Amino acid sequence: MIKDIIVIAILFISALSFSQATNSSPYSLFGIGDQAHLKTVEEIAMGQMGGALNSEFQLSFTNPASFGSLNYTTYVFSGGNKTNFVDDGENQQTSSAAALSYIGLGIPIRGNQGLVMGLQLNTAVGYALVDQTFADDGSIVELDRYYGNGGTNRVFLGYGYKFPFNLSFGAELAYVFGGIDNNVLNRRDDVQLATQQITKSNVKGTSVKLGIHYAPRIKDELRVKFGLATDLESTLKERGDVQVYSIVNDDNSLGIPVDTLQSYDYTSTIISPLKTAISAGIGEDNKWFVGAEYTFHNPIEFSGGIYDDVSFYRYGDFSNISVGGFFTPNMNSISNYFNRVTYRAGFNYQKTGLIVNETEINEYGISFGVSLPMGLKLSNVNLGFELGKRGTTDNNLVEEKFFNFRMSLSLNDKWFRKQKIY
Repeated sequence: MIKDIIVIAILFISALSFSQATNSSPYSLFGIGDQAHLKTVEEIAMGQMGGALNSEFQLSFTNPASFGSLNYTTYVFSGGNKTNFVDDGENQQTSSAAALSYIGLGIPIRGNQGLVMGLQLNTAVGYALVDQTFADDGSIVELDRYYGNGGTNRVFLGYGYKFPFNLSFGAELAYVFGGIDNNVLNRRDDVQLATQQITKSNVKGTSVKLGIHYAPRIKDELRVKFGLATDLESTLKERGDVQVYSIVNDDNSLGIPVDTLQSYDYTSTIISPLKTAISAGIGEDNKWFVGAEYTFHNPIEFSGGIYDDVSFYRYGDFSNISVGGFFTPNMNSISNYFNRVTYRAGFNYQKTGLIVNETEINEYGISFGVSLPMGLKLSNVNLGFELGKRGTTDNNLVEEKFFNFRMSLSLNDKWFRKQKIY
């Protein structure tokens, strides 16, 4: 057990070194970046459906009530790569980025309680955009370059309690932190100096999630499962500084400031409204499951600092519909390895809530994956694949077609076992 604790400590330290997440989406320009899927690889592979799931040896991040079902100490860590194919209506480009997604540890307590802690990628910023103005002869007369990086992470601690009649309650407390850098460069032809604006900010705040799970048996091994998870309204504070410089207008210039034109600090408030996920499904324990999930919340509110003068984008209502499931032929099979493999698939449609140039940015995707057992134990290597599309080329926007690959390790063990002497 001591060795396992040391391994977990090393993994947490390694995760903290990736606190600046990477991203490759133009839409990460807005707000504090792209919202990450706060779900496991297994949940995302089922179309992001997970609120009705519970397991003795697998974690589900959607609903903290599921933590009460843990019977094995479970530690997980995951990373992934996202490839974007971006189309602005005239040109197509390809970009990709890799990032650590999450790391977590779940500990069962007395057979009907579970404590889960971890670190997750929360939002990610990573973009590089160019806007050019051309003269009649085709030469560039003005160029605006936008680029940014960074993001936020969340450290969370969750607790679940399972009653004897298959009803569970859970709660989760999270602390959100991170830093974001944004840079805007404006250059004009036949002008000696260019202008560069650099914005650096830090984001901090807390959030609370509550969950309920109910899984009655209706016939033999058949169960129906219901899940309800609610993120309470929370507030993030963003504090930063803005520096506006004049720099040498030269392709070979390193962007060294010639003069400071403006410098000021700012504080902004980001209010995340009450968010609700309702899930339901039917299946057999460790055999198969099919379910659906509906998630929704009111618009996110940004105010103060750099957000008071923003007019080209805003946020509306968010909603997401997910449908998916899994199938394991025979998890106890000894003679056939592939009978112990779990196969997953699903799809989802999302109204992201982001509105740019009065155009809603929506997203849809299909996903699938497998859980590959490690030896004869419950531990797994989980692989997930996702294909989808976001945005549109209307109103001078961009359309993204993406391919996501994710992998996680889910390692299980029995801790705190009494030693037996024979």
